[in-house]
Amino acid sequence: MPIPYSLDLTSLGHAYASGRLRPTQVVRDVFAAIEAAGDINPIWIYLVPQKVVLAQAEQVERRRTEGAALPLYGVPFAVKDNIDVAGHPTTAACPAFAYVPAATAHVVKHLQDAGALLIGKTNLDQFATGLVGTRSPYGACVNPFDHRYIAGGSSSGSAVAVATGCVSFALGTDTAGSGRVPAAFNNIVGLKPTRGLLSVAGVVPACRSLDCVSIFALTCDDARAVFEVACGYDSAEPYSRRTQPLPAHVPQHFRCGVPRASQLEFFGDRAAEEAFGRALATLAAVGAEIVEIDHTPFAETAKLLYDGPWIAERYAAIKDFLQGHGDDVHPVTREIIGAARKYSAADAFEAQYRLQALKKRCDAEWEKMNVLAVPTTGTIYSLEEIASAPVKRNANLGHYTNFVNLLDLAAIAVPGAFRGDGLPAGITLIASALSDRLLCELGGRFHRASGLKLGATAFDIPATIQLADTPTDNSVLFAVVGAHLSGLPLNHQLTTRGARLVRPATTAAAYRLYALPGTEPAKPGLVRSENGNGAAIAVELWSLPAGQFGAFVAEIPPPLGIGTVVLDDGREVKGFVCEHYAVKDAHDISTYGGWRNYLAAQQ
Repeated sequence: MPIPYSLDLTSLGHAYASGRLRPTQVVRDVFAAIEAAGDINPIWIYLVPQKVVLAQAEQVERRRTEGAALPLYGVPFAVKDNIDVAGHPTTAACPAFAYVPAATAHVVKHLQDAGALLIGKTNLDQFATGLVGTRSPYGACVNPFDHRYIAGGSSSGSAVAVATGCVSFALGTDTAGSGRVPAAFNNIVGLKPTRGLLSVAGVVPACRSLDCVSIFALTCDDARAVFEVACGYDSAEPYSRRTQPLPAHVPQHFRCGVPRASQLEFFGDRAAEEAFGRALATLAAVGAEIVEIDHTPFAETAKLLYDGPWIAERYAAIKDFLQGHGDDVHPVTREIIGAARKYSAADAFEAQYRLQALKKRCDAEWEKMNVLAVPTTGTIYSLEEIASAPVKRNANLGHYTNFVNLLDLAAIAVPGAFRGDGLPAGITLIASALSDRLLCELGGRFHRASGLKLGATAFDIPATIQLADTPTDNSVLFAVVGAHLSGLPLNHQLTTRGARLVRPATTAAAYRLYALPGTEPAKPGLVRSENGNGAAIAVELWSLPAGQFGAFVAEIPPPLGIGTVVLDDGREVKGFVCEHYAVKDAHDISTYGGWRNYLAAQQ
């Protein structure tokens, strides 16, 4: 039986905060659901023993009672089995290659330190070579919406584990699209971060200069929450980046590039083409100005990855193993990587020159847009279709993904409109390096507008993210009531300072809300009631770095200011308040219960 509640971070956070669930109970439920599912889908290569995870859950519970700040408190997760976890085997889906590492991958340790609970390691296309999820001796993962179809790869097990509600999030890797294609086929989010922001130390390399650790999640908010924890410079990893991701300044309207209609490739799949058209309509509805761009240099860059000497980098990663254990490698994987022998050092330099020229052409197209939107894939294939043409059809799936790491871009695959045959069809939003937070915000706006269920579950998309709402010495927790709410005109004053949305909340029934006349943009005023006729008002709790708080307060114009706001659970937090003199002639809108409801009623 599936778990009877959603594991998205918002729902799980509310359940923990209310006392309805504890991490130990969630662990028991997760393992029971995995056992009940049996071997219908070969998601797992290795499960951490349940007693080990329960002991970790008990430790996390103790840490919370001792006051530890745990942004991923009790969150179950999985990792692709080419990522090391100390004491547990790493196979890269090749039993003859298996070893037991002494150290845990840098990125996994960050997550565990934040309170996340590792459930197990997931199936993949062997040595992360493939976008199909079928090249594994542990079995081919199948699509949870129709078992005749592929789940996508190479991070197949990680995607299916999230989509079927076994874990809240999972780590994959993404060199050519392995963190995005499975997301599209499983109706979940796949964040491919900027190269180097998440350390790849402790990850079996595919192409070391291009590899990324990717994040599968049920929502874009969840993906960003995991990203914020996992992100960090690793002095021991040569490709780690010191540069920090940019703040998420999300304009209400933005220029969204799409390939010219004549350049869109769906490989004869009319259902995929129609679904992408509906996805573009949703993008336009959430503020995108659709701009056609020349996709040619992006497509030509994509071809370099497998039709050029970068395949030699895959060979370099496992050449010693291949020489002694060639027969233990999947035949298709062996064929693809073996092609590296035909390239010379001169070929590698010439390809670099070609790539640099293509980057210049792509730069010209970026002048036209803030973000690029493409189908995550142009089509989907059945298991039978992949078996009949494994290399060609795999290559087709990389048409819109292979160029991203070569061009040093960030990307997020987001669920879009379903196809007419009932299969998911996602889109990918792509932007410049370090724009990861922007993509999460834009992706979340699009995803919420789609109205889809989460993965292959029956649960709806939650409104906002739930993070630990205990302020730390380095942050200030405060209540937002009006134009600074997420998605509203002044929200950028928070996000550009690194503020993070914690959760929705409600004040105590002791306040009145007024629409202040003559303000631009329109703003409300929150005033503590003096005669006992107060109401509960909807707010958002935000966490702002303490070092940014003074500059933020300085931007607040009178009659607004920051004071103390009492929440419905009795806690006191800093928040927006209004001086009494300003509401003398203002319209009392308390009956709407919040600023958003009032704005909606005016439309």
